[in-house]
Amino acid sequence: MSGRGAETEGKYLVLTNEEGQYSLWAEGKDIPAGWRLCMQGSKAECLAYVEGVWTDMRPASLRRKMDGRSSS
Repeated sequence: MSGRGAETEGKYLVLTNEEGQYSLWAEGKDIPAGWRLCMQGSKAECLAYVEGVWTDMRPASLRRKMDGRSSS
């Protein structure tokens, strides 16, 4: 039976880009240009990893810009 439970099976990839954004991909899919592999594991492991490391949702370029303004 394929249903909601089927999507949690298998391995997943955690990808990140130069802006420090994260994305969860099913294993076996091509990694898109501009993204790199951080880790792979079960869906639960990958989601826990992202939750632990992606604590600031702002893109890196925005964080740099805002940090530059605040130091003036």
